[in-house]
Order: sequence, then C-alpha cells, then structure tokens
Amino acid sequence: MTETTRTEHEKPRIDDPVGAVALLDEPKRRHLYEFVTARAEPVGRDEAAAALGIGRELAAFHLDRLAAAGLLDTEYRRLGGRTGPGAGRPAKLYRRSKRELNVSLPARDYERAAEVFADALERLDDEGASLAVTDVARARGQASGREARREAGPRAGATRLRGALIETLGEAGYQPESVPSEAGGTIRLDNCPYHALAATHRDLTCGMNLAWAEGVLDGLGDAGLEAHLAPEPGYCCVVFSESAPRS
Repeated sequence: MTETTRTEHEKPRIDDPVGAVALLDEPKRRHLYEFVTARAEPVGRDEAAAALGIGRELAAFHLDRLAAAGLLDTEYRRLGGRTGPGAGRPAKLYRRSKRELNVSLPARDYERAAEVFADALERLDDEGASLAVTDVARARGQASGREARREAGPRAGATRLRGALIETLGEAGYQPESVPSEAGGTIRLDNCPYHALAATHRDLTCGMNLAWAEGVLDGLGDAGLEAHLAPEPGYCCVVFSESAPRS
C-alpha cells in the first residue's frame, strides 16, 4: 500500500487544530513542514522533494495536506525571474502559515491570562512595571545562557558559543536565522513566541524579549554578539549582531 493510499482518508480542515497537529505524526510530512518553516523564502515542490530525497508527487501530496489544514500558506509565482509569454506556468510555493494553532486538552487559555497580567502591569507605574519584567526576563535568560555554556564546554570559543546560542534560541521557539553581512553576520529571529501578546502590548513584550536575549548572552560569555531592537514585519523585534570591538 502506498503512502498516498494510506493517507487518502484524512480530511484536514482549517478549523480543526487537533486534526492539523495530528498530520505531523507522519514522519515525511513532519520533515517537510520543518523544512518549509525553517526557510525565510517560500519553497517549491521540487526543492522540498529534493531536500527530503522523495518524489515530487509525494512531496506535493504532503505539502497540500499541510496547506489544507492551515499549517502552511501558499502562493503562486514564476521562478527564475522569467515573465511574459513562454515563461511557463507559475509554481505553487509554500511558506510558514501566519495562523496560530493551539491544542490543549482539557481547554486552557494562557494567552488570556497573559493579556490580563500585561494590562495590570501597564496600569502600574510605567518605569516600575517595565523594570520588574526586564529584571525577571534577564535573570531567566542568564540561566539559559549558563546552561548552554556548560553544555558547550569551559573552553568553547566564539564560534561554538554562537552555535549554542542558536540552539538555545531554537529551543525557545524563536526560529533563528543566520544572515551574512559586512559586519560578519547577523542572527534574525523568524518567529516571536509571544506574537499575540506583542500585538497588543508591544513595548512590554519587546522589552522582555530584549532583556531575555541580553541575559542569554551574559550567561554564555564572550560570543562576540550583542542584542538590540530592530523591529521588522515578519520577524521578532530582537536582532543579534557583531559586538563593537573593545578598546
């Protein structure tokens, strides 16, 4: 029995988060999802199939299942920059969905609790509330950084520490992406784990993100990087870049 035949009975719906998450139980489908969501640019069927070493038809089948369930978004575009007659049909491309899926059994609503806490904090003295949040966030970041440092080893150099930083950011849900630059490289974060909260409490949430990131760098030691705020649509507000040389 083929892979396609085994999964033909599945009917994912965009309003069924449990069914959507269940689709990721199939290993090839999950690996395709991870490959697409880790990319900054939309991915075509041929590229996805080649990356996983599977046939284009099977890759298309799984990708379309993920899109039908709301786990991926799609768009159509001609590849290679060709336009006009003879350029061929636009390719179907896949990218990470902007839709959030939450599955909790029994039902839980931590987002609502976070909104209440953020509202309460912002009704307090602005300076005192922000200071309390950033202090706690920085301390938690330092603990994560120290743990990553221990795993990297006491003699780890800057390159290894940066790898430990990327791993820590990935485990925290930030989906880090290394971007080459004239300064030697930048780490952008493709996802904000607190996206919904940032939409209504941006200053508080971005301040928390930055303080946590600075704490991680403090805990890691000399990774040669610094964190700063650089908000850009589609990314977390925090960016890591090369730190200025010390005099």
